[in-house]
Amino acid sequence: MKTLVVLMISLLTLGAQAQSLIGAWERNYTSEDGEQLKSVVIISDGYQVLTTYNSETGAFIHSNGGTWSLDGDTMTETVEFHTDNSEMVGQEFNFKIILTDSELKVVGDGEGMKFSRIDNGNPGKLNGAWLMSERMRNGELQSRDTSRPRKTMKILSGTRFQWIAYNTETKQFMGTGGGTYTTIDGTYTENIEFFSRDNTRVGASLEFDYSLEDGDWHHKGFSSKGDPLYEIWSIRK
Repeated sequence: MKTLVVLMISLLTLGAQAQSLIGAWERNYTSEDGEQLKSVVIISDGYQVLTTYNSETGAFIHSNGGTWSLDGDTMTETVEFHTDNSEMVGQEFNFKIILTDSELKVVGDGEGMKFSRIDNGNPGKLNGAWLMSERMRNGELQSRDTSRPRKTMKILSGTRFQWIAYNTETKQFMGTGGGTYTTIDGTYTENIEFFSRDNTRVGASLEFDYSLEDGDWHHKGFSSKGDPLYEIWSIRK
């Protein structure tokens, strides 16, 4: 009997460890206007973003995100940017979730919202939330204070990426873009599925050299406009 109890506790512990929010999640649905929409949530350690766009055209519709924590089945989010309502920036929201290995359900009115898991943080090597900390300008690397309100953040799961430019003090949202990515043999490739500033970028693939040096992500190549770039990103803490 004692052995059985120990085994059950071990199985429950393994089950709890296996069920993690970290990774990427998606919800595909049809709007009231008949649009085919996709909502993607990327969750890293302490930070998250949700974005909705037209899955057929890539037209950007909405994005919001910030910090998160989980206490039991209650998730708490503090908004850092919101494309529809800037007054929500700085506000805290609590809601219930139901989590399995393959599904995340946000409990609400009616059936709530159900998201299916895309990945669990693998296989890409850049899973996490990053802030741009240095950038090459006029041949010199210039440092950026990552603690300032004006932020350029990239958040990645194992297969999805998104960058967001925003200001937590003025509550201004400047732009975002994202899609899928790979990290193979020192090459980081972005496949753009949405871009808030310019829908013509949708469908483009961009390749960059990347390396991880002392915990920082060194990112070198050419921008979507064809301009050379060299950026250093630091993991957000």
